[in-house]
Amino acid sequence: MTGFVSFVGSGPGDPELLTLKAVDRLKRADAVLFDDLSSGPILGHARAGADLVGVGKRAGRASPRQHHVSRLLVEYAQIDQRVVRLKSGDSGLFGRLEEELIALREAGIPYEIIPGVPSAIAAAAAAGIPLTRRMTARRVQFVTGHDATGQLPEDANLPALADPTASTVVFMGKRTFPKLFDALCAHGLPPDTPALLAEDVSGPQQRLTRMSVADLALHLSGEMGEAPALILYGPLAEA
Repeated sequence: MTGFVSFVGSGPGDPELLTLKAVDRLKRADAVLFDDLSSGPILGHARAGADLVGVGKRAGRASPRQHHVSRLLVEYAQIDQRVVRLKSGDSGLFGRLEEELIALREAGIPYEIIPGVPSAIAAAAAAGIPLTRRMTARRVQFVTGHDATGQLPEDANLPALADPTASTVVFMGKRTFPKLFDALCAHGLPPDTPALLAEDVSGPQQRLTRMSVADLALHLSGEMGEAPALILYGPLAEA
């Protein structure tokens, strides 16, 4: 068997943020299984004739089950195909990478992991702010805003998330942030803590909105829109 799988981090969406290695693997792939946020112009780097298969998951939308995605990776590799599993941001950040690696290992299929620009890094760069600030934010924490059921994780480390000296990035948190805000305030986070809502980072509809965590919770209690978003709060979000 000569099949091989490359897990490629596509970055936040701007094709110019792809690595050279990512572009090389796309140009040589027989099949590309891509997330929703990795579609569009990025797929223009795939070679002509490659199978392009959308397997993305988006909150509130019908999505392929994880076991189906893992099975597709195995089946393509077993017929000696070079496969790219294209994931948004970096594959290792809240991207269901581990389940797919397990499936490949059990099937004896070789693979590689190619890092991508994490969306959190791209959001901070777009806003013109550092993720860490000397003397005020020496720690960065990345957390997911929902668990497998779509709810706020019950095991969230709230004292750590309420630390006003930490830079915190919440992935997939628009729906659950109002509830998270209440919990953070109960653990001592000041309601006027600066926050940044980064939507469609590096995309054509990019929007960066600064406000306090209190105002952000109120804002997200209403119409949230469909744009993918990150929430950043703490010292990093100061103007």
